[in-house]
Amino acid sequence: MSSGLGSASREDLLAVIGLLQWQNEELAAADERLVEANGRLTARVAELERRLGRNSGNSSMLPSTDVFGRPVKKTAPSSGRKRGRESGTPGGGLTMVADPDRTENHLPAACSGCGRELGEYDSVGFERRQVRDIPLVTVVVTEHRAHRCRCACGTLTAEPVPATVAGSPSSYGPNLRALAVYLLVFQHIPVERTARLIAEVTMAAVSTGWVASLLPEAESLVADSVNLIRALLVMGRILHMDETTTRIGATRRWLHVACTESLTLLHLAARSRAGADTGGALPHYRGVLVHDSLSLYADTPPAPINCAEPT
Repeated sequence: MSSGLGSASREDLLAVIGLLQWQNEELAAADERLVEANGRLTARVAELERRLGRNSGNSSMLPSTDVFGRPVKKTAPSSGRKRGRESGTPGGGLTMVADPDRTENHLPAACSGCGRELGEYDSVGFERRQVRDIPLVTVVVTEHRAHRCRCACGTLTAEPVPATVAGSPSSYGPNLRALAVYLLVFQHIPVERTARLIAEVTMAAVSTGWVASLLPEAESLVADSVNLIRALLVMGRILHMDETTTRIGATRRWLHVACTESLTLLHLAARSRAGADTGGALPHYRGVLVHDSLSLYADTPPAPINCAEPT
């Protein structure tokens, strides 16, 4: 019997046709699966490209989150100079001092060869290291004793307690008080945290009431300086004034500012003309006033205009 379809029986042909139909169905199903997978991959690639293209310049993302798609900065042409400090310029690192405040000697206890005990008299040289640090800060209690002395003539003379010492039997000294005011006013640390910082660093268990009581005292000490600043602002040719909201505890307050390039006067008051006037600079100022056209500045006297010919 010869090979080939020409000699195949009808049953064989039907079997081949059935096999081909089954293979065709399998290929069609596989093609559908490939088309579906390709669609998913295309969508995923598009989403990834969209994400990679986002940065702080075209979305609400923070600059710190820019990883991909960050705008490329143009680099300036190289000047040819090497990076780092130029030769001959003084360095900014810590230099060793010639006369340290304290010296600690570290000596080997015994000879590594024979085991003989060694001391400072055996030293033939040393390696130097200098460490900068602050001493442990702690409260030092000083007792002031104002004596009464009786002379041979019978007169009793008493020495008064120094004026710098408070009248109470026990009190905090001027250095600790100055530190508390510095933390409150210059570093803007709240009263409770100031008291906690002082207690943890110096071991002086100050109270929040004591910390808060220092501000009126400090205000009286700087009153002359504040008056001088106020007078210099009034005499200036240009003055900037503004106000901003702030909070003291749960209460909303307004902080007024009057300033020049070198002077600043701040005070708390209501956001009104009367509140601005309590600073003392606005009622007496007659120069050029720079402000944001808030209504409280509406009736400010205009600055005088000098029409004289320039010299």
